[in-house]
Amino acid sequence: MPDVALVTGAASGLGLATTRRLLDEGWSVVGIDLNEEAGQAVFGTLGERATFVRADVTSPEDVEAAVAAATAIGRLGAAVCCAGVGWPGRVVGKDGTAHDLGLFSKIVQINLVGTFNVYRLAAAAMVSNAPDANGQRGVLIGTASVAAFDGQIGQAAYAASKGGVHGMTLPIARDLASKRVRCLCIAPGIFDTPMVAGLPDKVRESLAASIPNPSRLGDPAEYASLVAFMLASPYLNGETIRLDGSIRMAPR
Repeated sequence: MPDVALVTGAASGLGLATTRRLLDEGWSVVGIDLNEEAGQAVFGTLGERATFVRADVTSPEDVEAAVAAATAIGRLGAAVCCAGVGWPGRVVGKDGTAHDLGLFSKIVQINLVGTFNVYRLAAAAMVSNAPDANGQRGVLIGTASVAAFDGQIGQAAYAASKGGVHGMTLPIARDLASKRVRCLCIAPGIFDTPMVAGLPDKVRESLAASIPNPSRLGDPAEYASLVAFMLASPYLNGETIRLDGSIRMAPR
């Protein structure tokens, strides 16, 4: 029975890099994304062990269907949550207008509630797995951000959502310890993802220069490498690892 990983936000950026790395590591991957056109196009080039499912991470029904697709293939041993959004907004704008509560709620719903939705449903499938050689049944990996620790002006919603992803890592690891399911989290710095790729060159160069060492944008393949390390390291549990070139974000 093949080992299967569920990866969210799999059509681009960190999720796509993770999908490619796990395929290279011998996993089968079920990737989910809201962008069906991009997902189908990319996954059509990845081979027979890659399956795309269009899903909204905040939808119980969509994620249940994705988990069912994974367990139909083999043993669901990993769920990696890369889907996320990050629209800026000040608590009180320059025109005196209060932050849009709907926008705040949407960011938290996608980044935090969506991650937990995937965690709970993936874990429910993992607990029925036979333990592997290390006595483990599965691994959950979330994506926080350095904004969880040093969020900038205009990032209240984003920082709150990513702080939540970080904050629930240890209690979930403790909750699932008796089931032998691990929970971990990565807090990336400034990575060369589609969101950053759309910025002007001067802005990208400025962002890269702000990173102490190495002074460049993070490569999504580096994120994927850390995912692979986490999956292969059974003593690593309940921890958030910053992957950021030692950057500490300034207020703005």
